Amino acid sequence: MNAMEERRTGFERMRAAFRNEAVGAGATVAVAGILMLVTAGECHGTLTASYEAGALIPALLYGFVTWYWWAAVALGLWWIGKKQPALLGFSPGPLLLHCVVAAVAAVAHVYLIQEAYGWACARWHAPGEPVGPVHLLSVARCGLDLVLYGCVYGFAGLLTLQAQARKAAMQKLELERQLTQAQLKALQMQMEPHFLFNTLNALASLIAQGRNREAGSTLAHLNTILRTTLDRRAPEKVPFAEELRVIESYLAIQQVRFADRLQVKIDASSEAMEGLVPCFILQPIVENAIQHGIAPMEAGGTIETSVKRVGDRLWLRVRDNGRGLAAAASEGHGIGIRNTRERLAYFYPNAHEFEAVAPVEGGYEVTIQIPYERAVA
Repeated sequence: MNAMEERRTGFERMRAAFRNEAVGAGATVAVAGILMLVTAGECHGTLTASYEAGALIPALLYGFVTWYWWAAVALGLWWIGKKQPALLGFSPGPLLLHCVVAAVAAVAHVYLIQEAYGWACARWHAPGEPVGPVHLLSVARCGLDLVLYGCVYGFAGLLTLQAQARKAAMQKLELERQLTQAQLKALQMQMEPHFLFNTLNALASLIAQGRNREAGSTLAHLNTILRTTLDRRAPEKVPFAEELRVIESYLAIQQVRFADRLQVKIDASSEAMEGLVPCFILQPIVENAIQHGIAPMEAGGTIETSVKRVGDRLWLRVRDNGRGLAAAASEGHGIGIRNTRERLAYFYPNAHEFEAVAPVEGGYEVTIQIPYERAVA
């Protein structure tokens, strides 16, 4: 993932987090509004006889102060959970703190309701009717507020714990992604110098033999490979058409080296050319086939590469008629196979198939199946 993609991903996460917070706050305010109307309706019915048309205003004010207080408490605890998650924990310290806060909040809330409700009733009472004092501050009423505070606190604490668990899981996944990405880059760095040294050795041999024309052609193919390598940022996927250019240049270099001892056959369908594959996914397999299968044979051999789309899968196969099991037992061959397996596991976890076998008729065959993804034009 390059810097621009990382910034874009970070922005998307921030926008998603802001959207979730806005939805949560909006839902809290909406629920408080509904409860306010329900409470106001019940209160209005009890006030109508004494306060006539003006009874609705004290009822609405009573519902407003009752429920939007709890909306403010819920949003406040939510904000505290984001800034100081430990304060919403369920250990003895936070529990004791919130017991004290709940007691103070209950008394303050009931007192606020009493004052606001009493003021509204005095202002909008029916003419000629006496207005008595409004008594709401009681042990039962404060106890109800303590229970409500405990419910809000418990819910906010559970949400905070879930948010912390999600954050820890995301951090763990991000760390694993970074480690896997670093490992994949190390694998590619291990592969590319190996190929480069082999090519330089081949060039040195051609120049020593005076085969300058062939050396020039080899340098042109090497230039193609190096340019492609420098333009890529591992790990990434590329259209197979681009991958094929690298393979063809690599095989052209090897054909100069082996002359008539190496025959190459490549068959790729038009749909396969548009499919995405991990960069350099076939190069180590082709290199294995040449170095460990064909090179030890005096008469040389043939390498066949076929790529095609089958349904929603992309099939890639590399086959040689070289030493077969003897080649598979060599250490270098195993490194190349392991490299390819690990890279496939990175790009397609639990969504790929990899098979390396020595057919009874001889040689060695590697088959890869991956999900088909069409390259964006």
